[in-house]
Amino acid sequence: MADLDDTPLPWSTRLWFAFVCFFRVLLDPQFAARAWRARAALPPAEAAGPQAQLDRAREGGAPPLPEPERAAEPEEKAPAAAPPAAPAVGSALQLLSLLQREGRLVDFLEQDIASFSDADIGAAARMVHEGCRKALLGHAKLAPVRREEEGAKVTLEAGYNPAEVKLIGNVSGSAPYRGVLRHRGWRADELSLPMPIAGHDASIIAPAEVEL
Repeated sequence: MADLDDTPLPWSTRLWFAFVCFFRVLLDPQFAARAWRARAALPPAEAAGPQAQLDRAREGGAPPLPEPERAAEPEEKAPAAAPPAAPAVGSALQLLSLLQREGRLVDFLEQDIASFSDADIGAAARMVHEGCRKALLGHAKLAPVRREEEGAKVTLEAGYNPAEVKLIGNVSGSAPYRGVLRHRGWRADELSLPMPIAGHDASIIAPAEVEL
């Protein structure tokens, strides 16, 4: 696997990417399998202690670094590195809650629709689309990544941003690439979520309803 770029992503990009991956993993089994394999293939962090430096120096033919002085008393093992902190999911859960409140998105995705007719599914999808679109337009400002119309011929010069444009089809050689725009992509220019009140539990996407 090629070296991965560890440059931190901005918060808005992480939120958008988590939101996209969340639904693609739920709805696209092939994408979920590829994401799982990519996660499993990530290399472990490279050791950077004195012994690792000595090993790398000997392998490269460079003069070895001096051995570290050993204390007379038994050397204590260094404490294990703390695991990385889990990413904050409060904002993503809040957005999912808005989509559920306005469009019943979670209800629709959790429903087994295998036995429903196409007409019933189409009617339900129309209602979900209308509500989710209202929630999205009310709290996010989106813009297409590419301004050309889909189906237009485009040229990607050397140095294009691979985070903005994904190459599909028969990919070979190097830039410039010439192809047909199949999807314009989306970029989140703004995101405005309601300020949670004290004691708010973001894990509750929708409260249960009891009629009296």
